[in-house]
Amino acid sequence: MRLSNVSQERKRLFFIWVILFVVCIGLGGRIYYLQMVKAEFLQQKAQQQQQVSLTPYIPRRSIIDRHDNVLATDRMVYDLYVHPRFFSDEDSDEDPKEEIAKDLAKILDDYTQAELLDRFETRSSGIKLADGLREQVATNIEKLHYNGVDLIQKYARYYPYKDLAGNVIGYVQKDNHQGQTGVELTQQNHLQRSVKGNLQVQITSEGEILPKSVPKNAVTFDERKLQLTLDLKLQRYAQNALRKTIRQNNAKRGTLLVMNPHTGELLSLVSEPNYDPNHYFNYDLKSLRNWAVTDLYEPGSTFKPINVAIALEAGVINPNTQIYDGGRIKIGGWTIRNHDYFSEGAHGMLEIPEILQLSSNIGMIKVMQRMTPESYYKRLQELEIDEPVGIELTGETSGQFKSKFQFTNYEIEPATASFGQGFSLTPIKLAQLHSAIANGGKLVTPHVVRGLVDQEGELQPLQNHESKDVFSSQTTQQVLQMMETVVSEGTAETADIAGYELAGKTGTSQKASVGGYSFDNVITSFVGIFPVDNPRYVVLAVVDNPKIEMAYGSTVAAPLVKDVIEELITMKGIPPTHPEELVSKESQ
Repeated sequence: MRLSNVSQERKRLFFIWVILFVVCIGLGGRIYYLQMVKAEFLQQKAQQQQQVSLTPYIPRRSIIDRHDNVLATDRMVYDLYVHPRFFSDEDSDEDPKEEIAKDLAKILDDYTQAELLDRFETRSSGIKLADGLREQVATNIEKLHYNGVDLIQKYARYYPYKDLAGNVIGYVQKDNHQGQTGVELTQQNHLQRSVKGNLQVQITSEGEILPKSVPKNAVTFDERKLQLTLDLKLQRYAQNALRKTIRQNNAKRGTLLVMNPHTGELLSLVSEPNYDPNHYFNYDLKSLRNWAVTDLYEPGSTFKPINVAIALEAGVINPNTQIYDGGRIKIGGWTIRNHDYFSEGAHGMLEIPEILQLSSNIGMIKVMQRMTPESYYKRLQELEIDEPVGIELTGETSGQFKSKFQFTNYEIEPATASFGQGFSLTPIKLAQLHSAIANGGKLVTPHVVRGLVDQEGELQPLQNHESKDVFSSQTTQQVLQMMETVVSEGTAETADIAGYELAGKTGTSQKASVGGYSFDNVITSFVGIFPVDNPRYVVLAVVDNPKIEMAYGSTVAAPLVKDVIEELITMKGIPPTHPEELVSKESQ
């Protein structure tokens, strides 16, 4: 019995060893399979589990003026969230809400301690207290070291000069960081840098990025900036001058622009009302528009020099042509009078420069009657009156002009067009037309974007600005000389600057209303070309609906343009044409 029991024990032990041996062989084989045969596959799978795809944030390009002053840029800001259920103070057993509210109220301008305590009671977590906090404010909050107070880092568009050129630059939407108006929208493709593909990185179990997994130069972009044609210093001066004029004359709105007539570059483009792009959400739609390019008006007498150029080109007049001005005329059942008819009556025989000096409506009607309506209409069409100028701003409106049938079959239409009424255009269009007078006859493209500029100052233009010939240089020189007498002897004497020759034309156009034109609501304007001997600037001011007695282009808009040109003289160091006049003035 004992031998039999020993034999059975040995069999059981042998059987156990066999099982253990088989298991060991199986485990070894599995280990070999995983480490040798499937090693590469498993390694790739492990890496994939730790690898994430990130879309890196690429800041928008900065916007600068022609002298490299930053007008718009991206900066780091912070959103502040609080989670009251996580509030704790290790040094006290009391509810820390009151202490946290007290400390945050000292830092945040928008809340009192009581208001913060009320916010803490709204819910237990995820209460947003502020967005877009500056870095210094965020640093002060971080120093408090409170649990349940979180700062979320992000980028936001920042406009350091606030409303200066706001309706030229435009703004970027907060939620999607996309341009909505101005050059922020029209130049979106050039402002928004792109990166090829997403960035593949590895993370730890705690969600932190492994530095070694980030390849060198993973995200690269150039440092080019979008440069505008604006001169910040001139823009600021023009804005202040326009605001002062609007305030003094109790006007509805106004616009003022300074343009290089040879290139079409706008050195200043001011429109009031304006807005601060940093807080665009606080303004109505009227303030967001740049009405120098979006709104139409009848230019009135500021269009008379353009008509004189048309008549000179057609050969129906010359500078010495005499026209009889009877003060009033009846056309197609309508009686048209000069603006000074009731005080001056008939002016008699006038030469063409005198028609501009006196701003004679009757004289202009008779000048343009020397052309056939068909020829006159064709010339106006060649000037692209009813087409946009193509400026890089949103909402540009095309001019409104009568159909060829109406213009050529109704006698009143060419008559009113001769003194700048019966059709409408934008202020920027009028500036373009007067630039053709200033530059020798070319219709250039007004623009506010110069191009992309790199750190070395190399400029890459973004588009070719087209131009076309519309007048001969002889014609424009004759018109310039006539416009110079308007300032020295005519309705624009309020714009005269001692020692300098300035060409210009005033305009006071009645606003259309139901049943005709309003005598109480007018648009006053003045366009100046400076200097006459070598024009460098076209300066246009339009002031809408000034509510003062004697509201004319000569009393409202001309002094404004004079003010801006005097600043240009100082800024650019422009020498006088007649220095003896300055000596005479100082001796008086």
